[in-house]
Amino acid sequence: MIKTQVLVIGSGPGGYTAAFRAADLGKNVTLIERHPSLGGVCLNVGCIPSKSLLHTAEVINESKHASDLGVTFSKPKINLEGVKKNKDSIVQKLTGGIQALAKARKVNVINGYAKFISKNQVALDDSNEVIEFEQCVIAVGSRVTKFPMFPFEDKRVMDSTDALLLDDIPKRMLVVGGGIIGLEMATIYDALGSEITIVELGGQIIPAADKDIVSPLFKKAKKNYANVFLNTKVTSMSALKKGIKVEFEGKDAPKNDTFDKVLVAVGRTPNGNLVDADKAGVHVNESGFIETDRQMKTNVENIFAIGDVVGQPMLAHKAVHEAKVAAEVICGEKSGFDVLTIPSVAYTDPEVAWTGKTEKELKEKGIDFEKGVFPWAASGRSLSIGRSEGVSKALFDTKSGKILGMGICGTNAGDLISEASLAIEMGCDMSDIALTIHAHPTLSETTAFAAEMAEGTITDLMPPRKRK
Repeated sequence: MIKTQVLVIGSGPGGYTAAFRAADLGKNVTLIERHPSLGGVCLNVGCIPSKSLLHTAEVINESKHASDLGVTFSKPKINLEGVKKNKDSIVQKLTGGIQALAKARKVNVINGYAKFISKNQVALDDSNEVIEFEQCVIAVGSRVTKFPMFPFEDKRVMDSTDALLLDDIPKRMLVVGGGIIGLEMATIYDALGSEITIVELGGQIIPAADKDIVSPLFKKAKKNYANVFLNTKVTSMSALKKGIKVEFEGKDAPKNDTFDKVLVAVGRTPNGNLVDADKAGVHVNESGFIETDRQMKTNVENIFAIGDVVGQPMLAHKAVHEAKVAAEVICGEKSGFDVLTIPSVAYTDPEVAWTGKTEKELKEKGIDFEKGVFPWAASGRSLSIGRSEGVSKALFDTKSGKILGMGICGTNAGDLISEASLAIEMGCDMSDIALTIHAHPTLSETTAFAAEMAEGTITDLMPPRKRK
């Protein structure tokens, strides 16, 4: 029997952060991971490899449009093995780094599948090997949602993990799901040469964001891809010799079509039901989520949960902050997860990012707000890099002027959104942002310009109105 003060199940961004923070605070820590490499879905088969491939796509796309700048390149020659090698090398560097950090912190790393047998014990791989713990952090993440109606047994029907393997580049590819994952993979495969069709059940792509913020991306997708079908349902798939036959139900979609490959990206399912948490007395709801309080405690005093398994949004940066809270509470420190906003980013082309409240959330809740929208067509920096399609939108409370939310679509939107997140956490108002001197010419200016549009003090455009 192995005894440990703190047991962490799962080594994703949340899991290894919890383990490392607890170790730094003096605890004896054991970290269990079922896969050979540390880092979880994000590092191994998610956000990191996808961003490597998205950078490759960006380079390809920029070379195609360089002639607009007076520079002509020959058509890019894609070495698929070279692309995969670069992606894999980045993943290996990062997983190796986490392994080294675990060793340096004297975290005991065990490879295996843990399941609870009591509130103080887990068994490994259904064996007789038992680990006894004083405190435990469940960081088991989520998995790809798979519907039985889709023939996943055929390799031509892929989930996001399969798509990142880059076994080949299909001539015609269908992406089922117009959310972040589906659109990012569409960006990659389009750049590599696939003809892309996207089908989305809802009335817009990236349903969580405001429609006007995703509009520039939608317009570009409609122009570049073979088809983008909204309000459309996939009713069936059939694996044929010539391809995957897909039946559609939607006003603008065909009755059926056949594709070389299909990527199904319709969300993720939490793994709360896969570790026998009930045997520890931990409540897991029907969806597989584990409820926690602000200190990340479950209904069992000595067991904590963090990351995808505790609820939306399923984002690595959320998990990291929850992990630090859990570790600090375990170590007797006063800590709690009390954030005003969690930013979301789609690393598409152009990128889409938002933080705080969206406009549709504010309208649904009946909150009075002021809106400032700055089109990037009026930005010297965006014009100089040939990307004028972007937009920055800031939302402010009508009475106090405090910032409530922001949405950005454009180059480097994911980097730009952090200023708005800080402003929300700091309780800044539109004047705080507008009067902060931003370097010129930069894309970050568009944040200040959006505030000036709401304030009525903009000079780079005609102000919509002047505030009293």
